Amino acid sequence: MSFDTALAFLQQPHIAIPIVAATVLVIVLMKRPYTALYVALMPLINWSFAAVPTAPIPEWLGGGMFQPLAIVTGLVLVVRDFAQREIKHWILGAMFVGLALSTLTAWPVIVLASGLAFLISETVDWAVYTFSKRPLSQRILISSAFSAPLDQVVFIWLASQVVDGIFAWGTIFAGIISKLVGAYAVSLFVAAQERRALKRDESRVNP
Repeated sequence: MSFDTALAFLQQPHIAIPIVAATVLVIVLMKRPYTALYVALMPLINWSFAAVPTAPIPEWLGGGMFQPLAIVTGLVLVVRDFAQREIKHWILGAMFVGLALSTLTAWPVIVLASGLAFLISETVDWAVYTFSKRPLSQRILISSAFSAPLDQVVFIWLASQVVDGIFAWGTIFAGIISKLVGAYAVSLFVAAQERRALKRDESRVNP
């Protein structure tokens, strides 16, 4: 059996979905919920590029197509931060597991482009998250500000090498903005939690 035949067999929904679900369930049972979510989001997002309808972006805004699930991609970068808190530097292993599962839900070329984009942006994200001593809410914004543009530009450029017409500045900017909006929303939620925790600590020190 050739590689293409084997991959086509595994990509059948009644086979691919149970494999992805079982892998994610194992990670959940290991008590790593954010890691499980991180791994699950990657095949979902890669699947969405071919399955979810896109909307055209006017030429005066750069042209191209808007992917509605682009905001979820931004959330992946944030979920990665939480997953790293669970498994530390093993986060790179989780990324490769997610990309391996993505081969069951998307074209190999999309997975390759996504994988290289993830690897570059996640390295930057990992560095900011690891070496910055700022509160988590601020690290989310800082890491996303660096990693979101890199992820979007690298992915679209690599995908355009095999998919004609996919490279457009409108697509790139829309994707970056969507990712940053998702990261900002999560950072607001985390900042609110940090303020509540600080107030609880202050009340214990000064009852």
